[in-house]
Amino acid sequence: MIRFSSGRVLISGVPVWRCPQHCIRTLSSPLRARLLLAPPRSSSVSVPHTPASSIRLLRAQSVSWEAPRLCHGDVSQKQDHRLSMRALTKAPKPALYLGLSGLIPFLSAPVLMAASQSFYPEAALAQMVYGASIVSFLGGARWGFAIPAGSPAKPDWRNLGNSVVPSLLAWLALLCRDNVTEGVLVVIMGLGLSLHYDLTLLPGYPTWFKAMRTVLTLVATFSLVATLVLKNVYPEKTLKEA
Repeated sequence: MIRFSSGRVLISGVPVWRCPQHCIRTLSSPLRARLLLAPPRSSSVSVPHTPASSIRLLRAQSVSWEAPRLCHGDVSQKQDHRLSMRALTKAPKPALYLGLSGLIPFLSAPVLMAASQSFYPEAALAQMVYGASIVSFLGGARWGFAIPAGSPAKPDWRNLGNSVVPSLLAWLALLCRDNVTEGVLVVIMGLGLSLHYDLTLLPGYPTWFKAMRTVLTLVATFSLVATLVLKNVYPEKTLKEA
């Protein structure tokens, strides 16, 4: 609060006019007596006038500087948890190369059928069995990650119990070997469920592994879907006939 000699008081950037007598009454007794006995000129106090608009502008600038800084911090936290394919560059070379090479059995079946323009039940069955083994492997990988001491994933009912579900789906897919279509659908369900566990429900995997798992799961799923599509497009033949 700034008080001028004319009785003008500036409170929080808003000018308020008050009578001089009321301003004097608010002072202490000794100081009030000195001001009353002093000449009018001597009682004036020269205070540089600061317009209220300037004070409001300074306050608006301070608020506008704090808000972007807080918003910037929130955005940075969201970006830290966001899945990015750039994290693949940080993946260890053995894990990346072995993961990509694991797509060869998935892709070989539809490529062979498309090249020969024929559907081979043996190739589709081999692809389905390999997919079931991968689904079971993904469930067991969670056990190996949660059991060691100091792991961010605790060996509780949630982590270990959900890790058993992909193995059960793989076993169910192998029971459908007489109907390849049903077995392939169960494998696709197991791949999608395992990816959902690793990305959302079960914590602990590094970002590069989540990015690699996403790419590998999508390619494997598309190859299984391509096999089902080629079954309805090309005539069925056996590998012996080929």
